[in-house]
Amino acid sequence: MKKIVIALAAAGMVAFAVNTQAATGEEVYNQTCKNCHDPAMAAAVKSPAIGKKEDWAPRIAKGMDVLYKSSLEGIPGTAMMARGTCPACTDDDLKAAVDYMVEK
Repeated sequence: MKKIVIALAAAGMVAFAVNTQAATGEEVYNQTCKNCHDPAMAAAVKSPAIGKKEDWAPRIAKGMDVLYKSSLEGIPGTAMMARGTCPACTDDDLKAAVDYMVEK
């Protein structure tokens, strides 16, 4: 009986570890950010399109901390909503997505 309890506890810890694994920037982009930052959509919502350096340059010039803050808190008066419409994303998930878009 003791071995079964230990095995179940270990299985639960493995399941917890799998469920809390951070998403990659690309995964977050594809699941959420793509809706507004995909080149086909970006102009319509006035967001910087992934892959368009000229869209990102003025934002990058302000610094990564400003970009991270925008993704976390949103930008009033724009389409950029707090947490980029991903309330389940962690701060690190969103920062990874920002890094992914900036690198493209």
